[in-house]
Amino acid sequence: MAPMNSTLNAIPLTLAEPLPVAQRRKREADKLAKRLRHQVGRAIADFGMIEDGDKVMVCLSGGKDSYTMLDVLLQLQKKAPVSFSITAVNLDQKQPGFPEHVLPDYLRSIDADFHIIEQDTYSVVSRVIPEGKTMCSLCSRLRRGALYTYAEQHGFTKIALGHHRDDMVNTFFLNLFFHAKLSGMPPKLLSDDGKHVVIRPLAYVRESDIEAYADAKQFPIIPCNLCGSQENLQRKQVKKMLEQWEKESPGRVETMSRALGDIRPSQLADPKLFDFLSLGKSGAAPSPDAHAWLSGSETPHDDD
Repeated sequence: MAPMNSTLNAIPLTLAEPLPVAQRRKREADKLAKRLRHQVGRAIADFGMIEDGDKVMVCLSGGKDSYTMLDVLLQLQKKAPVSFSITAVNLDQKQPGFPEHVLPDYLRSIDADFHIIEQDTYSVVSRVIPEGKTMCSLCSRLRRGALYTYAEQHGFTKIALGHHRDDMVNTFFLNLFFHAKLSGMPPKLLSDDGKHVVIRPLAYVRESDIEAYADAKQFPIIPCNLCGSQENLQRKQVKKMLEQWEKESPGRVETMSRALGDIRPSQLADPKLFDFLSLGKSGAAPSPDAHAWLSGSETPHDDD
């Protein structure tokens, strides 16, 4: 009788067949979609973005970010713990050559409620801004004004924008380097006039995941011919810097993103956010102001 181990060795072992390419891609796409739903759902919960009865206006530009935001929100809406409506709204800025049919055709194909605002902001920006100068600021103000006006006229309670995690980190450094302030792009904010609540459901989502998701879903992307064609923008400089940091130290952008949610005023230097004057102070006498310290004049003191 042959030894047991030799018998086992004589039995051919069948190796698992590798998954077909299409099946593997579908599995990866399903995992990505699940991750995005989780991240968007967590952001909505963490910041109270959507409440029962909300009318959410999803601003759709035709770029990968807003397509992804709309798609994930529509998925979450089906199983959400609250009832809310979604309307996709696009501002047709009348850019030459803009494919007007793309967004309506796509939105009808997924049976989404939508509206197209037609307003020629392109001519205004092109006329006012000298050639070669950055158009972003004026274009953004005009676009925001048109969308806010439409939201107010039609009773939308939330305005959803497609900024993602990388945008938020980028904006923080943009303000730090070029505007000398520690501020960024919050996941939720109240507009300056107090009339609109703006939410950013993609606040926890990486841009690379959005790119992969948009590619898997084959969204009909529409390029921007205004700011998208201007290369020497401050935001692009910061983005290039962050990409280099991420390449040298993978995970750094995620670490910085988490830091935006862990602010410690006592470890910074803003007396409006932390009462440094009272810290460790002895006695009730008021502290001399900067003028008293810099005037150089003698201040009378009580004799010992």
